[in-house]
Amino acid sequence: MCTQVRKGGSGAGGRGGLGRRGPRARLGSMTDPGAAPLHRERLWPSAGVWIGCCLVAAAIGLTVLAVVPPVVALAVALVAVALTAGAMTATSAVVEVRDGELRAGEARVPVSQLGRVRVLDRERMDALRGVDADVRAYMCQRGWLRRGVVVEIVDPDDPVPYWLISSRKPERLAAALTRADGEPSRS
Repeated sequence: MCTQVRKGGSGAGGRGGLGRRGPRARLGSMTDPGAAPLHRERLWPSAGVWIGCCLVAAAIGLTVLAVVPPVVALAVALVAVALTAGAMTATSAVVEVRDGELRAGEARVPVSQLGRVRVLDRERMDALRGVDADVRAYMCQRGWLRRGVVVEIVDPDDPVPYWLISSRKPERLAAALTRADGEPSRS
């Protein structure tokens, strides 16, 4: 059964997700000791997203310029940019295949419970994010990443039919999941 730790809202993936921890749930660091991950990537925002968010944050300084001195307005703008950059860094999900588990955001599932893995092109990824989405699916997706993978969950006790995961390197992620399925779990 896949597990997900929720810190409020709708979870690491936005829509879907279990929002509960099953009997096999384990909490731990993404840097548990063990072998190197077969695949690891952080879903950083694109350059355009960074620039846009930081410009909007800096604009906060302009809004207070009318009522405070320019030095204070500059300080407000810099603090807003720093907070925005910190929030974007903190919310950049990690996708990792390590120790017999797939980890996407705060959710994890043993690779033994995974079925078919498909690499998605932009068109199919958009469809699974929208009109073809299953509300029960776990989604660790980012709108600025146009490709990804869909991973079938074969555990009959898990109500989640699949995971939709954004990736800059979906072929490498799919290959890592295939390799991990043949390795014994170290957990």
